[in-house]
Amino acid sequence: MYKIPFYDIGQSYQELMPELDAAVSRVLSKGWYILGAEVAAFEAEFAAYVGTRHCIGVSNGLDALFLVLKAWGIGEGDEVIVPSNTYIATWLAVSYSGATPVPVEPDALTFNLDPALLEASITPKTKAIIPVHLYGMPADMSIITVLAAKYGLKVLEDAAQAHGAEYDGRKCGSLGDAAAFSFYPGKNLGAFGDGGAITTDDDALADKIRILANYGSKVKYQNLYKGYNCRLDELQAAILRVKLPHLEAHNAKRHRIAGVYNGIHNKSIWLPYCQLAASESESGEMVYTMPFSGALAKPCRHQYVIRSEHRTRLEAALNKAGIGTMIHYPIPPHQQEAYREMSSLSLPLAVEIADTCLSLPMNPYLSMEEAADIAGILEHYQRV
Repeated sequence: MYKIPFYDIGQSYQELMPELDAAVSRVLSKGWYILGAEVAAFEAEFAAYVGTRHCIGVSNGLDALFLVLKAWGIGEGDEVIVPSNTYIATWLAVSYSGATPVPVEPDALTFNLDPALLEASITPKTKAIIPVHLYGMPADMSIITVLAAKYGLKVLEDAAQAHGAEYDGRKCGSLGDAAAFSFYPGKNLGAFGDGGAITTDDDALADKIRILANYGSKVKYQNLYKGYNCRLDELQAAILRVKLPHLEAHNAKRHRIAGVYNGIHNKSIWLPYCQLAASESESGEMVYTMPFSGALAKPCRHQYVIRSEHRTRLEAALNKAGIGTMIHYPIPPHQQEAYREMSSLSLPLAVEIADTCLSLPMNPYLSMEEAADIAGILEHYQRV
């Protein structure tokens, strides 16, 4: 049992218990649990928050990605560009559609898809690009959308970790042709089970996704498509409605915690401005580094991920001090058994990040004193 756990998800219930209990009771007492008033209300509220005309609640973030690709008619023989450095769900959605994921290496500063490498990966088979706002750091959407327009490609934001993040003054989820969100319990806006959503300004796309997600049916027992069962349920929607008004305050707390971690920069533990580059301490050990968010990006701090050449020792030192940590993610998609056909691909930066990254506690229930304790342990470790 860690003195400071990586994230105790139960704290979100403790904070909002009266409101959450009332919301659950409201749903249970109505006796209507699928596609009802709670889902409709949440969709309207989340669309307004993101800044899009439509939000469609669905079962999870993977289904959100998949449904958009299917609604666009992307399938066998098509290619979709994805980051090499991401959670495997981004790739799986492409594979489920029948298309082929084409990985592009990350920008070494941001850990997100490198726009400078994007154009070289576009072929006549390319139909879409899925930029991931990894760890809540917005991808460089200005370049990505320009290239997509140049080649007539769709842009599907993987915003599973980007609730409330902004790029150039706009919320992530409103920057591409469509976006997919996850409401997995550990997200900045998390349900108490699985959940997801799709946001878009495209009226026809929104209508088709709603039908596909409900067995291909718009009118009960009349099926227009060979659809799926990918619906957000009423209980999760009601819970998300309670938590959504608190999202901005929670994200602000995450920024304050990041500020404490960032303060170690001034002590030469991390590089100035969070930039990633080869740099050695006086002892010859690589200093810790973390993603650089960029001038236009306002991250939502879903995770606070650092890198160290000596991750195992650093992780052990933190754990010994009672600090919970995680690795996001230890194996890149192309090295997973699920994608053994892509194991020969040369994606060295994705592998390097997987081998050196370490996530520190980052959640709105972490106290500033606890954040300072973690920063102090990191500083001490660097000096021994």
